[in-house]
Amino acid sequence: MYTFDSNNRTMIPLSVLLLTLVLLNSRLLISAETVVTCDGFDQLLSCDTGVISVQSATCGRTSSQICSVGRPPSETSNTHCSIDVPAVFKRCNGLRECELNTVGLAPKDPCFGTYKYYTTNYICIPAEISVTCHSGYSYLKCDNGKIQVNTANYGRTDKTTCSEGRPSEQLQNTNCYSPNALAPVSKSCNGLKSCEVFVTHTVFTDPCVGTYKYLAISYYCIPSEVRSSLVCEHETSAMTCDDGTVIRIHSANYGRTDSTTCSTGRPASQLAKTDCYALNSQTVVTSGCEGKNSCSILASNSVFSDPCVGTFKYLYISYFCEPK
Repeated sequence: MYTFDSNNRTMIPLSVLLLTLVLLNSRLLISAETVVTCDGFDQLLSCDTGVISVQSATCGRTSSQICSVGRPPSETSNTHCSIDVPAVFKRCNGLRECELNTVGLAPKDPCFGTYKYYTTNYICIPAEISVTCHSGYSYLKCDNGKIQVNTANYGRTDKTTCSEGRPSEQLQNTNCYSPNALAPVSKSCNGLKSCEVFVTHTVFTDPCVGTYKYLAISYYCIPSEVRSSLVCEHETSAMTCDDGTVIRIHSANYGRTDSTTCSTGRPASQLAKTDCYALNSQTVVTSGCEGKNSCSILASNSVFSDPCVGTFKYLYISYFCEPK
């Protein structure tokens, strides 16, 4: 379903898109949402249940009709203009609601002189959420299955969370993101039935001095039958299911989220970036392996593109086998 911003009257009706996905073995249907926002306006993503998982985010123009009201033809005629916007993934994944000011959101201008718009595709995935104020302990627990951390941020993305008794100046910066929050949380909790994380800048670097921060985590409880594959860059990931069953992909990332995996013999400069995600990881792995009894996929830039030049990457896939 396409969703349009109510404060932007230049939107025009587009065809309805409904994508249903089955997560694990449940019967829960997940509908894909697409939000289109003209440049300069605020973009709002929200989930009534679950948390946001951005599938793609671009800035540019692929249609001469969208966001064209009041614009001269010279600003709408270039329909081969598009650039990925990683900031949408970083700011919105794992949240129930996310509002973005699109001014300067794209990493660069993909087509000078063209009036652009932002297109974000996302789904709402069932996940547990833990939010803990600074100096507290975050407790994660799975009654059934094991913890798999989805997102983690130590910082501040709104003015209300963990605000009681705090002066206004400690709440104003809502664009505060820790560059390394996911790695220590994942290392402490992934694969366990329960864990706790101390919320302090001694564990996470301080991304915004003077701002009162909190740790927001979204995580899954993965059934024990979920399998995983991890290979370093230039190696081949091999997945196999028993006869009569086929592969279903749960998650995938080609990049780097910690400094220790696939680190042997590598200089520190190739391991320092731990927020590296190839935006097409899930799509590439799913399209190549979903529904097959066995599958091999090469962990390389030629397959996924290079999400962080100069960083030595690895491919992590979690999957399960279900009856054909």
